[in-house]
Amino acid sequence: MHIKICLHSRRKMSESQKMSDAMKSLQSKVNVSPDGSYGPNTARAIAKYYNLSPNRGAHLLGQCSHESAGFTRTTEGLYYSTPERIQAVWPSRFPTPESAAPYAKNPAKLANRVYADRMSNGDEASGDGSLYAGRGFLQITGKYNYRKFASDMGTPEVMTDPDLCANKYALDTAIWFFQENDLYHIADEGVSEAIIKKITKRVNGGHHGLSDRIEKTLQAHGWLSDT
Repeated sequence: MHIKICLHSRRKMSESQKMSDAMKSLQSKVNVSPDGSYGPNTARAIAKYYNLSPNRGAHLLGQCSHESAGFTRTTEGLYYSTPERIQAVWPSRFPTPESAAPYAKNPAKLANRVYADRMSNGDEASGDGSLYAGRGFLQITGKYNYRKFASDMGTPEVMTDPDLCANKYALDTAIWFFQENDLYHIADEGVSEAIIKKITKRVNGGHHGLSDRIEKTLQAHGWLSDT
């Protein structure tokens, strides 16, 4: 039991270090002190560097902050300790706990199953599901999206090193997603709850975490408007 706890703690520490490095890398890029924390100075520097209006910056940062748990998570969490939890999340792919059992505590195997034959990924045996699992502040997912990002943004190296999307290009993938899905034009309509809900639908496919997205978007808008 003690060994398991130590290993789990070590893994969590490693993930946290990697996650904070993504924000530090971004802060260095936009010329603010790279302390790994997100606040008004960093938000304003990002908006200035990427030439984002208060509306566009607020929607981008609000959605990113929610999806990345406050800019602390840049890789998709697919570690599930029980088959019952896996079945609850993907009931159509795992009709029984027994069918989900081989995928418990094995995030790579699970990613290869749930993302197989989707988004230009190959079958489960291809390994594309885990190779192109969610990364970045908005969790870009699938070989199609990685390839499109690489082509549109001139970053071909991400196809052979997808982890770049979790650190060096963590925000760039989110910016690409907003551009690809025409979300900036929606953002230009304002920062009302109705507009945040509309953008959330495009980002999330539903309205999960809407109240937190509203809070974070309005907070960012306040920071960006107060210049």
